[in-house]
Amino acid sequence: MPAGTRILFRIEQSRRFFASLTAFDHASYSWPIPLFAEMTAMTNADADSDRDEHWMREAISAARLAQAAGEVPVGVCIVSGDCVLAVAGNRTRADRDPTAHAEVVALRQAAHKVDNFRLPDAVVYSTIEPCVMCAGALIQARVRRLVYGALDERAGAVDSHFQICDTDFLNHRIDVTSGVLETECRELMQQFFKSRRQKNKDEGGRMKAKRRS
Repeated sequence: MPAGTRILFRIEQSRRFFASLTAFDHASYSWPIPLFAEMTAMTNADADSDRDEHWMREAISAARLAQAAGEVPVGVCIVSGDCVLAVAGNRTRADRDPTAHAEVVALRQAAHKVDNFRLPDAVVYSTIEPCVMCAGALIQARVRRLVYGALDERAGAVDSHFQICDTDFLNHRIDVTSGVLETECRELMQQFFKSRRQKNKDEGGRMKAKRRS
């Protein structure tokens, strides 16, 4: 049962229960505080989930723009409260820069915007689990929280390997939330690499045909 439906169900249960009480019962019975605590926690969780999905969609839009430009479709959105500090996609090919991953590009933009190389209040939304370089950059920026969509089982350095954002060896730890719009983020990458493999296969076939002729 969805969280919102559970809340309404519990409220209706409580309403019916209290409606059945006599005046004496009402005087000796207080509203169950645990129920309020549960409803508050569930409501806050729903709000956080909606917020995370909203900003992740901004990151996905940036990933699609990167893909249209011939880049690997990774997008990042950085926010502080309700303020957008940066939105960026991969730019390694466009900038001829091996460090121009979406996370690094966005961190640079955000740091310039707040005029500080530290971003302690920032939440970073990335469509894909950050690599070693990008996870290290998040640590250096002292970001508060990382939210990412899909795992990168080969190169991810947050949960798949190394656990850089939550290690005793570094002087900062980052709260991590994973799996936000995971399917959409993962499919974006899968479709990109499937298309690239098909393109390479077609080009290889044309080259072989040309040599035979």
